[in-house]
Amino acid sequence: MVPGAGRWPTDPPRRRWHTTAVNLGVLLVLVLLGLPFGLLWSAVSPGVPVVQTENGAILAEPSPEGFIAADGWFTLLGFGLGVLVTIAVWVLLRRYRGPLGMLVVVLGMLGAALVAWQLGRHIGLAGYERMLDTAPAGTNFTKPPDLQAGQFYEALGFIPAIQDLLVPAFSAVVVYTLLAGWSRYPGLRPEDEPRPWTSDGAPVPVSSGSAVPPTPPAAPAPPGPDEAEPPRG
Repeated sequence: MVPGAGRWPTDPPRRRWHTTAVNLGVLLVLVLLGLPFGLLWSAVSPGVPVVQTENGAILAEPSPEGFIAADGWFTLLGFGLGVLVTIAVWVLLRRYRGPLGMLVVVLGMLGAALVAWQLGRHIGLAGYERMLDTAPAGTNFTKPPDLQAGQFYEALGFIPAIQDLLVPAFSAVVVYTLLAGWSRYPGLRPEDEPRPWTSDGAPVPVSSGSAVPPTPPAAPAPPGPDEAEPPRG
């Protein structure tokens, strides 16, 4: 019996370095997706109308919908981004599926959410702050969208604890777990599945066509009535 028969050889160091480089590249690309995410969020989210008074700016409406709309749009867009990105990574990077692949997607979505939030909230912020300082009383203008849920406290003293930032990562975890559960390959990657080995230790090549299992030999027919039965010991 050939040692290690039925298993792939251990990955060489070059392949491990290649896998690390690919995962780091994917992580960077996913984080950069926060740029279009932030631009889109800023474009579709309505601002909050304010009016300048002698004592500073106040809300022009008692319960403006802009606060809730900004959070809602960020949650909706973030959930959709997490779903689409996870499906794309699963399909395009099938050789790198597994726990590390899911971790890369989750970290990438967390980074993308942070980038989108910081980019989106700063679009128009300079003009808004200039209006706060120079606008005369009675002037109406708009506060740019920002996330409100949980922004008034911080985790560990410096990390903004905003639940909306976790939505893309949450959807990525859910979708990746479902795809892994539905996969028909135990190792998630078809090329890493066990293959038979030849007697000299080389893996049996896989044919491009559909493999047809050999037909088992038929059992011998019972002797006829005119045939003599073999002697029994």
